[in-house]
Amino acid sequence: MSVTVRVPAKVNVQLAVGAARPDGFHDLANVFLAVGLYDEVTVTPSPEGLRITCAGTDAGQVPLDRTNLAARAALALAERYGRSPDVHIHIAKDIPVAGGMAGGSADGAGALVACDALWGTNASRDELLDICAELGSDVPFSLVGGAALGTGRGEKLQELVVGGTFRWVFAMAHRGLSTPAVFREFDRLGEGTDIPEPVASEELLDALAKGDADALAAAVSNDLQPPALSLFPELAGTLATGRAAGALAALVSGSGPTTAFLVRDEEAAAGVADALRASGACRAVRVAAGPVPGAVVLGRVS
Repeated sequence: MSVTVRVPAKVNVQLAVGAARPDGFHDLANVFLAVGLYDEVTVTPSPEGLRITCAGTDAGQVPLDRTNLAARAALALAERYGRSPDVHIHIAKDIPVAGGMAGGSADGAGALVACDALWGTNASRDELLDICAELGSDVPFSLVGGAALGTGRGEKLQELVVGGTFRWVFAMAHRGLSTPAVFREFDRLGEGTDIPEPVASEELLDALAKGDADALAAAVSNDLQPPALSLFPELAGTLATGRAAGALAALVSGSGPTTAFLVRDEEAAAGVADALRASGACRAVRVAAGPVPGAVVLGRVS
């Protein structure tokens, strides 16, 4: 038997970052929106023990050992239920790697849901979210999808109402950025300053609830954008290209280096995408809309 789970990418429409905590993490007000770029994670019993394979976009950059979040998810669920993690996890990759779109987190959530279905462990949603939070700050949202406000280090979720569909263009950079490195640069740039407590923007939450793209464009923000631009200055040109082509808003997605462009409609998306491709500033351009559901079981094959 095999189980396949589809899990989406995310864009952060707001990412407010507090000062570094004693444990090294940062408190966040992180407004996630799941968008229609997907990885598919398939698990099958494996007589050879736990193993991982990967194909598709950026597959060569995906670790195939137990550091992979998909492997860690299988191990965590197996340990909790006292069974052997003898599965083959195959990742069909379409979410950019090291792009600030939670591709690794998506694979962790997908593997967790797939193993739960394969093994019949019937873990509750709260149990699954608890394991997700142990795996990483973005993993719980990959399970939930839709739109949500993440607090704490991003793992404590409050699901949000969204009153419409928002269309996005994403530009994938020629190289990656390390999330820990971006947070270190945030700390360096903020050294000696008073960093406020992170809070969600009421204007942004209202724009999401109303499905108002213009209001959302006026409210999007990312406190990790300055450190990402400090480490990867070329991204400023990519952002400018998208704005000049008619994007309502342009921002770095999460810790980057993927840049995200909010657009009014499909025609505007095509124009922004064409301009970004012509600029040569990015290796790939993708168009997607959100919100979309989180991890979904696509099927079981006996």
